[in-house]
Parts: sequence; C-alpha cells; structure tokens
Amino acid sequence: MHHHREARGLQLPLLITGVAGVAGYNAFRYFSARYPGQVIATRRADNWPLQGEGIVACDADDREQLARLFDEYRFRSVLNSEGSCALRSCELDPEMAYRVNVGSVENLLTTIGGRDVRLVHLSIDLVFSGQGDGLHVEEDRTDPVTVYGKTMVDAETLILSRRPDASVLRISLPMGISFNGHAGAIDWIQSRFKKSKPATLYYDEWRSPTYTDCLNLVLEDVFQRDLAGLYHAGGPMHLSLFQIAQIVNRVGGYDPDLLIGCFRHEAGPMPPRAGNVTMRSDKLAAALGYHPFTPWPSYDEHLPTDPNWHYRRAAEERGSPELLASVLYKNQSREVEVRKC
Repeated sequence: MHHHREARGLQLPLLITGVAGVAGYNAFRYFSARYPGQVIATRRADNWPLQGEGIVACDADDREQLARLFDEYRFRSVLNSEGSCALRSCELDPEMAYRVNVGSVENLLTTIGGRDVRLVHLSIDLVFSGQGDGLHVEEDRTDPVTVYGKTMVDAETLILSRRPDASVLRISLPMGISFNGHAGAIDWIQSRFKKSKPATLYYDEWRSPTYTDCLNLVLEDVFQRDLAGLYHAGGPMHLSLFQIAQIVNRVGGYDPDLLIGCFRHEAGPMPPRAGNVTMRSDKLAAALGYHPFTPWPSYDEHLPTDPNWHYRRAAEERGSPELLASVLYKNQSREVEVRKC
C-alpha cells in the first residue's frame, strides 16, 4: 500500500485465536498466505471439521495447552478473536459465555506474562445497547443488553488494564466467507435463502459492516505500529440487518418473498437485541493516517432505497450466488489496490 508505515514490520510468528469466527478465519487465510509457515491458529478441540496446515486444536480456557503452544512456537504477535458470539447460547449459559469470552483472555494474558508480545484483541459493537442514534465513539459508556456484550466489555477491561500496550479493536459485522458456510451475517442469511427457507431480520438493529479484505489490511497495519488502547473499526456504511438481508437476497438472486422484516420488540425477549450500535471510526483513521474501510457493499446499485427494494429487479439483472461471492464477500476495490503495491 502507498501510505506511510512505521518500519518495525510484523513480529513473527503470529498466533490467531478463534479461527472459527469470520474475522479470525479470514485473517488466518490472509496472514498465512502472506507469511507461510509463520502463522498458527487455534480452534476449539471439539470443532474437528476445521482442519488444515497451521490450525491447532486448543480450547482457549485450557491454560496448560495454551502455555505449551507458547513454549513451542514463542509467538511474537497475537490476534485474539476467540469468543462465543452465539447470543442465545450465551444468554442460556452465562457461565460458558464467561469462561469462553473472559476466561480465555485471562488465560492468554497469564500465558503471555512478561514476554514481548504484540497483542491485538477484537471486540464488538454489541458492547452498546443502541438505544440512541448510534454513531458511537470510543468514549461512550458501554451498556450491553446481552450476556455476550457484557462478557466482551469485561474482556476489553481486562486487556486494557493488564496490557496497556495492546490494541483493542471493536468490529461490527465482518463480511467474508465462513469455514462452515453458515457463520457470519452473509452466510447465515444466504443459507436460509438457499434452502428456500424464510429469514426474519430486524428493521431497527443497525450495524457498521466491513469487508474482511479491509479488516485484514487494517490488522496487518495495526500490528506494525505502536497503536495502544481502544479503537472503533466499523465501516462507513451503516445498515440495518433487514437491509443487509435485502442486499444478500437481491444480489444472490433469491426469492424476495423469503425475506421477512420485523421490529426487535416483535421478536420476543430471547435473545435481547441491540438497536443502533453503529460506530464512528475517526479515531482509528486519524491514528493510521487514512480511512481504512471502504463501504460494504462496494457498489451504490446494491444499496437498498426502501423496504421493497429487493423486489425490484430489472429484466437484465442477473442476481446469482456467484455475483454475491464476487461483490459481497470480496472487495473489488481492494483487489486492485493490493495488486498495485
């Protein structure tokens, strides 16, 4: 890329925890292609379908296992994207949520101890309730409505107090492929439409999605700098979950009748839903010296203009899963830029 970078370079080897999530999975694919043989990712021991070179079974709450891993590889950088984001499971089993989302951070910090390790931790926009008008900044008070959100706040607090040199990035919906085909926003919605099953999404939960292509480049840049503290890492285009599903529906060429919209209060109390948790990422842009995220979706013609937008399709319009893969999972503008440098 053509912007100014501190010259320290990424300290290798790199550990990526939580490879089952969309952010972790796409980061692992990106970094292991960039630095072959220098990147290790951990998955939960019971998630055996997730296999491949560089992927190691290690439960984040297993301290001995983690310590062995550090002794073996002597990691210099860690991307912590571990965590259970299954809202319902977390509500029903707060102990599990705490163990996986906070206990794992406690373990990681203890294992790192006094070693010289660059730590970047991924948090989430759901640390906010979204009762207001969104556009959250880092100084805003956290007030999560879910057990998941509460555990993510605890994890942030733990890292910022014990490792003031770490970077904590709050992300929103990372838009990219998932290894199992139904994790993450696009994959879950698409998996419903593919099977001709309805998908119900909210008009009034607003997020700040980013392409994983952008997120990977940001993470690489952040690792190479002495950026410390809390930063919002959300995209510039703010969309409701319903609008995101409209985009998936029309670009993917699926039946528009399968998409159902509703308001959060109509959906029942389980799990509780946040409202407008959109974020401003000006602080991150100022620290990096450029705006790190391009809008998702890339193309204006893929932006819903009203609640019936996904019904209106021009005769020559050919929505398809292939088109969806090429413009919603992949950031066309980034590919050009990466080739340039």
